[in-house]
Amino acid sequence: MRNFLIWNGTNSETISGLIIQELPPITKPKTRTQITEIDGKDGDFTDELGFGSYEKEVKIGLFRDYDINQIAKYFTGSGQVIFSNEPDKYYNAAIYEQIDFERLITFKEATVKFHCQPYKYLVNEPVTDVTIGEQTEISVINQGLETSKPIMILTGSGIIEISVNGLAQFQYDFGNDTEVTIDSESEDAYMDTPLNLKNRQMTGQFPILNPGENIISWTGNLTEIKVHPNSRWL
Repeated sequence: MRNFLIWNGTNSETISGLIIQELPPITKPKTRTQITEIDGKDGDFTDELGFGSYEKEVKIGLFRDYDINQIAKYFTGSGQVIFSNEPDKYYNAAIYEQIDFERLITFKEATVKFHCQPYKYLVNEPVTDVTIGEQTEISVINQGLETSKPIMILTGSGIIEISVNGLAQFQYDFGNDTEVTIDSESEDAYMDTPLNLKNRQMTGQFPILNPGENIISWTGNLTEIKVHPNSRWL
């Protein structure tokens, strides 16, 4: 099977004359650290600051009737990339560094560097969507091996309180609205679009999901809840 990648929804195999010669290996991002040395004490203190973004290099080539302008246009911008050696995962990435297309034309090979954020996510992950009757909790599965930052779309009225695994997370006052999106990735509450912020109507913290099963419960008048788990891996 030939190597390929899918960049912002377009498969590289649909780009005339483009060959994906080599895909990046599956690796973990580096841990960002801050090391502090104190005079008079042995060793040092190391603070872990999270995981850093990193480069994934793809070697590309040309064959037959290629269109260099189409290839140049393809490898631009930012978005989601899927590599065929991990077909069920996607990375949030961007192409910042210039590609040597002169070398590509002359030697029929070049390197494309994808600047990837540290986590990878499940392709086509199902959304839990529940119209609420008498129940006051639902089960949501984080399929990943790391904690995840879900997106919740809540429909209701008045003041509601959301808990995860028995621990209160936040309260939200719908006011005159009937729906809100709670986005733990961006740490924003908004209605319809991220530009219509509703953060002032929310108190508490944005929820996270542990790997495996999580129980989301609530109090108040909630009529529908949609949860995208955003399952993720390093």
